[in-house]
Amino acid sequence: MQNTSEQYNAVVEECRGLFVKKMSDYGSAWRILRLPSLTDQIFIKAQRIRQLQENAVRKVDEGEKSEFIGIINYSVMALIQLELGVVENPDLDTEEATELYDKHIGITKELMENKNHDYGEAWRDMRISSLTDLILQKLLRVKQIEDNKGKTLVSEGIDANYQDMINYAVFAMIHMS
Repeated sequence: MQNTSEQYNAVVEECRGLFVKKMSDYGSAWRILRLPSLTDQIFIKAQRIRQLQENAVRKVDEGEKSEFIGIINYSVMALIQLELGVVENPDLDTEEATELYDKHIGITKELMENKNHDYGEAWRDMRISSLTDLILQKLLRVKQIEDNKGKTLVSEGIDANYQDMINYAVFAMIHMS
């Protein structure tokens, strides 16, 4: 499990680095996005990954890795939006946004470590395509919960689904490295 923690940190460091650079370029313009908009952005990225996995021909010179990074970063943004709510104007500087990023990644990594303990790192035997399908399944669940105005009868909330998507995307990137 020590190796998993180190590999997880390396993937997150790469994703966080891009998040910080984009914060420098664009600020926190993403803070105006409602959750369904973030969910749709993640959905587009997951669908593109699935298409790349199924199609031999690529017309855009970007691979799966950049899309998995996008899934991770948009999912963190969604978790921040869940915590802070949507705003009309960007309201976070890079330092504040990065602290929130680190907070939510820390919570999500802890969840991964707990599940990894219970499941015995079963993800290591999974294919990247299966991880992609699980992300898509989580997205469809989130969309249904959003359509139900956030109400669930017996299911985990939206936040747990975003956390699972982050962890599945990290696992996929670990497999790819």
